[in-house]
Amino acid sequence: MDKYVCTICGYVYDPEIGDPDSGIEPGTAFEDIPEDWVCPLCGVGKDSFEKQA
Repeated sequence: MDKYVCTICGYVYDPEIGDPDSGIEPGTAFEDIPEDWVCPLCGVGKDSFEKQA
């Protein structure tokens, strides 16, 4: 699974870790995160994330 980086603050979503504080379980692919999820650091939406090279 791919990691995604927030283009605003640099937060990296790692699917192996998930985002447990926001209810996203480890092992959840970025594509499977609900559309209303926001970056836990700066609050922007999924559309501000890019696949990490």
